[in-house]
Amino acid sequence: MTRRVLVTGASGFIGRQAVPALVANGWEVHAAARRPIELPGAAAHAVDLMDAEAVAALLVAVRPSHLLHLAWDVTPGRYWSGRENLDWVAASLRLYRAFVAAGGERVVAAGTCAEYDWTSDPLEETAPLRPATLYGKAKAAVSELLAASAPADGIGLAWARLFFLYGPHEHRSRLVPSVIVPLLQGEPALIGEGLAQRDFMHVADVAAALVTVLESEHVGPVNIARGGIVPIREVARAIAEQIGRPELLRIGARPTPIEPGRLGASGAVLAGLGFRPRFSHKAGIADTIGWWRRALTGAIRER
Repeated sequence: MTRRVLVTGASGFIGRQAVPALVANGWEVHAAARRPIELPGAAAHAVDLMDAEAVAALLVAVRPSHLLHLAWDVTPGRYWSGRENLDWVAASLRLYRAFVAAGGERVVAAGTCAEYDWTSDPLEETAPLRPATLYGKAKAAVSELLAASAPADGIGLAWARLFFLYGPHEHRSRLVPSVIVPLLQGEPALIGEGLAQRDFMHVADVAAALVTVLESEHVGPVNIARGGIVPIREVARAIAEQIGRPELLRIGARPTPIEPGRLGASGAVLAGLGFRPRFSHKAGIADTIGWWRRALTGAIRER
């Protein structure tokens, strides 16, 4: 039986990694994005998920057995409180209903660690939810609604709560590229005190973890994280050391936001599905630095 998957957000940060991983595993992959890119081995579809008729037509045409829903507006500086989150709740529910109507069987959708009550440590899948932002509340609402509907719809639903990602094609304003880019250009890299500890994972490993979940029979929430934490300043120092410009790293040069000191995940559920990350922190940083070297010289496209 053909395993046919529709990937939304296929041209995004995670989608660019998830599509080739699925192709490599023998899936028939249909890559959907508002402005699709060519990804070898996948059929590209231009679709605006806000257009209900276009979404319904795509699902009828493709009839995927599986859905990997990654699309959402995560524009830095805006997505935590942007009213676009409300639009994405509606779009995600319409997409799900069109998938069910087209005979789909299994859904893996991207949630967020921002759904959790951040006073829990570590954050296990059973930890209480208390999202503090509109983004977190919107994701949690979609998760709750789909989980309530999926059993009656005959859908195997897994909700993948993503933690802290980095890697190729990340927006320049985010932590890792905000350190890498100026250092590669011989300029100071400015960060806050960097004492907060986070669970960082290379985006290729995130994509591979999502494929593992998609190919499993797991239903319910699952953390997509390494299961270990590291201080932000140590990530920045590792970048500076690998680039060879530690003297240009300015720790404490920017205001330090008020935020939880520790945000770490339990990776037990994901590990129980057989997933093991390929990248250590050192190797992941090296890979990301190498990608940015090529992007800054124009050898590859940044976005």
